[in-house]
Amino acid sequence: MAEEEHVTVPKSKNHRKDKPWDNETIEHWKIDQWKDEENPTGMLEESSFATLFPKYREKYLREVWPIVTKALDAYKIVCELNLIEGSMTVRTTRKTSDPYIILKARDLIKLLARSIPVNQAVKILDDEVQCDIIKIGGLVRNKERFVKRRQRLVGPDGATLKAIELLTNCYVLVQGNTVSAMGPYSGLRHIRKIVEDCFHNIHPIYNIKTLMIKRELAKDPALQGENWDRFLPVFKKKNVQTKKPHVVREKKEYTPFPPAQMPSKIDKEIESGEYFMKAHERKAMKKAEKQAINLEAKEKRKAEKAATFVAPSEKKRKRQEDTAANGPSVDELKAKFLAQGSATKEKKSKASSVSDFVDGPVAKAKKSKK
Repeated sequence: MAEEEHVTVPKSKNHRKDKPWDNETIEHWKIDQWKDEENPTGMLEESSFATLFPKYREKYLREVWPIVTKALDAYKIVCELNLIEGSMTVRTTRKTSDPYIILKARDLIKLLARSIPVNQAVKILDDEVQCDIIKIGGLVRNKERFVKRRQRLVGPDGATLKAIELLTNCYVLVQGNTVSAMGPYSGLRHIRKIVEDCFHNIHPIYNIKTLMIKRELAKDPALQGENWDRFLPVFKKKNVQTKKPHVVREKKEYTPFPPAQMPSKIDKEIESGEYFMKAHERKAMKKAEKQAINLEAKEKRKAEKAATFVAPSEKKRKRQEDTAANGPSVDELKAKFLAQGSATKEKKSKASSVSDFVDGPVAKAKKSKK
């Protein structure tokens, strides 16, 4: 007879009996698809959810609302777009069989209000896709610091956001004071941690590096039941203080005597003689000082006002001055033109005398022939 193997059971589980679902063949995390046959009678009560949307989304929602209506009609959900109030409403009907689909419809209108495209937002109606809207507006007080850290999450040309999407298998959109994410539960958990750490001044690249190492470790079946902490990097926060410029102070000469006492208000009044004045004399003196200050300010304002009416000084043209100083005078130009005229006349007279000498015999011969 074979000996029975003695299995040690912890004290906390001495009275525990095996359950029907304690079977390795059952996939506990598998989400079964809903079938209408499971609830043939439909819903007895009406459930509804409404959400507001910003004004700049009104035009887009009006264009894509037929797509939203068509997607929700497949699940027997009624949707309504109210442009006067700026709200979207979804509600169940008597024909709705799936009790959880109304929560999916609520998430759909929330995502549409947060500027997610309709083609992406409609995917939330699938059972395997969940969503998480992370509010980041109150994580950082300083607005400039908030904008810088939000840009750090997006990265140059959206590179950081794309890396997060690839590692978590989720869709992420940073819009205003919220970060909207769509995907499986495991990915959404990582995204929330990355976003909150980013706004607590921990760069997303550290979490991205950790996720990359975890993804490689998950491929090894030998490490599935072990602790991965020894493989993961530990980043220590370093508080680097900025060095203040070193100021060299001049050393004063040492004197054993303390500095002279500063004169008090009464000492100053005694020195100026105001202390011995009567009340009305002191009042008259202060009034005269005030009038002198007001008069000086009035004269200053008057001078500033008069300065606006003073014509600006015209700038002399340098080109005209240079040409007048360096160019020839009127008499020189006159003599030059006269000399040119006499030279042309002499040339014409010489040309006419030569032509007469050459053409003279030829003209006489022509006359004789006639």
